[in-house]
Amino acid sequence: MDLKTYILAEVDILFSRYGIRSVTMDDIAKHLGISKKTIYQHFSDKNKLITTLMKSKIASQVCIIDKGFEGVENAVHELFIAVDNLEEMLSNTNPTLFFDLQKYYPTAWALFKDFREHVLYEKVLDNLKRGIEEQYYRAEINLEIIARMRIEQIDMAFNQMVFSVQKFSTSQVIRELTDHFLYGICTDKGQKLISDFKCKPEK
Repeated sequence: MDLKTYILAEVDILFSRYGIRSVTMDDIAKHLGISKKTIYQHFSDKNKLITTLMKSKIASQVCIIDKGFEGVENAVHELFIAVDNLEEMLSNTNPTLFFDLQKYYPTAWALFKDFREHVLYEKVLDNLKRGIEEQYYRAEINLEIIARMRIEQIDMAFNQMVFSVQKFSTSQVIRELTDHFLYGICTDKGQKLISDFKCKPEK
């Protein structure tokens, strides 16, 4: 692992643990055991560091999604896997991270929004089409409306103005919203699958 990659990996840990805004370049240098000058040789400032990290995280997330969906038996199972992946990411993430990104780091946030509005949207759309073909989702649903609604649901789960982290865990919110989403679009055949997957013991 080269130094730049190492810096990004360690910064990812710090941001996930403490949030973005509270971690200074001094904190990063101290954690890494190197000088700020060395960090600045690779990243001109904190904004550049965050933007580079966001690009890396998005590329990694695309790989995780694609690999996670390989050989999945049906659309309902696919959606449960997506939620499991999201929960795994959240288990190691400070809840303020997305708030920090949105409010203080617009360039990195714009990258995340583009990922959400294009890559994630297309993944949701593909899942809906597959579910209809398999007769697990209702054929009459409007694909574009439902796909956009699902993206907004995920967004809403991270909105602390709607779901305060003092009262709700983000994982709990995502699970509840996913149940609501699935029961709204599934056929009777699909709803049986929901029950089957929810009854499966966790690994």
